[in-house]
Amino acid sequence: MLTVASHTCPHWFAVYTAAHHEKQVSSNLQERQLESFLPIYRTVHAWKNRTKAVLELPLFPSYVFVRIPPGEKGCVLATPGVLSLVGTRREAWPLPDFEIESLRAGVDQRKPEPHLYLAVGERARIKSGALAGMEGILVQKRNGVRVVLSFDELMRSISVEVGIDELEPVRPETSLAS
Repeated sequence: MLTVASHTCPHWFAVYTAAHHEKQVSSNLQERQLESFLPIYRTVHAWKNRTKAVLELPLFPSYVFVRIPPGEKGCVLATPGVLSLVGTRREAWPLPDFEIESLRAGVDQRKPEPHLYLAVGERARIKSGALAGMEGILVQKRNGVRVVLSFDELMRSISVEVGIDELEPVRPETSLAS
């Protein structure tokens, strides 16, 4: 009995949508009586004619979250604007309930905004301050992040503390390596 219950228990899944269709997909899912969540953030946009407006944009562009039992995947995939569920061809990957529920509870209180994805161990470039332009490896240390900068000619490295907002990922085609 427990195995049957675990297969029918609803889980959160990420829905990949057509570009700029997140709000419509979320609305369509709710019309189908499916629990959905579209985290948004507010930003001020200034147009060339100097007018400003507060926009509400998806925190994760092209993604909406939906809580469904595994048997409801077809209903989600039949929703206009939905391209796929995140996962493999055979299986959608459930998301941790804790992460989605925490996001739902805190998104309005913490003023979130999108940021480039950086993973520990990835090459990153410092984009502002005295070390702007230097590249290194992102590492986690205690409560912050550091970048390890290597000086190949000296065969030495140092790590410097940086704010995550001061970094950008280094893609192979944009590397400043000589």
